[in-house]
This record gives sequence, C-alpha cells and structure tokens, in this order.
Amino acid sequence: MGNVLAASWPTVPRLLSQNDVTLAPGDLVGGDVVVRDDPASRTPHLRVHQDRGNTVLELHGEIDIIAALDIVPVLDEVTGRPGAQVVLDLRYIEFFDCSGLRLLYRARRRVLARGGRLQLVCTHPLTLRIMQVAGFDRVVTPLAGMDEVLGRHEAASEVL
Repeated sequence: MGNVLAASWPTVPRLLSQNDVTLAPGDLVGGDVVVRDDPASRTPHLRVHQDRGNTVLELHGEIDIIAALDIVPVLDEVTGRPGAQVVLDLRYIEFFDCSGLRLLYRARRRVLARGGRLQLVCTHPLTLRIMQVAGFDRVVTPLAGMDEVLGRHEAASEVL
C-alpha cells in the first residue's frame, strides 16, 4: 500500500504506534490516509514466511472465532494473489474448532479461484479428526511435514 498524497497535510516526525495503526516518518496524517501496516504482526496466531517459492501461513495457539477474526485479513491478502502457492501449516496449534475449519475452506476456495495451489501440513490428531468429519481431508490431503509438502510436484487441491 502507498500513501495518499495531499497538499498541506502534516507529516509524522517520528515513529508512532496507536490503535493498531503504525505511522512511519514521512507518512501523512489526517483525512483519508492509507498507512503502511503489516497485518501479520498484529496477531500472535499467525506467522507468514516464504519457503521454496511458497507462502507459508503458520498458525499458532488456539484457532477459534477470535483468532479467526485476526487471521482473515492476512489470509485474504495472501490467497487473493493470482497463482498463489500457499501452504497452511497447522503443526503449532493447540485448539482448532469450526472457525479454523472455515479458514481452511476459505483459503482453498480463494486460492483455487485464482489459479493457485493450496497445501496443508497437520499432525494434530484432534484437528485431523475435525477435518475428516467435515470432509476437508478429501479435498486437501494433510501431510506430516514441510519437506513432504514442498517436495510434492502435483497439486494438493485440483478442483473446486
């Protein structure tokens, strides 16, 4: 995102942080301003990184309705890119409910609609059971580790 240019708006002289919005030196303040912001840094439930050409969304802790609200903006940004190669890594979760399952289906639908690929890493027995009961394991096969996922050449989810 860039800054909105407007004449005579004051600039921020030093680094400020207020209400989950970070302003950097030179950013404009007042009016309708678009501010540089890293949504992934706002939630302890998500770490985003690159690995072998894939964007890895590493989920942490309890993935419930509150965590899902924090995760959706980043998930949408990553899965909204044309041809995105996305890996959802669930190895670090402690709890996973239907809100987490909705995140998985949302990510899959968005990635496939843009010609991308979604792969999944999960070893948590209860999470695997939730995916099995919901049928998600039939549309995206959960694998045990990153090397197994990133070493695969075929698409993990091929049809809508």
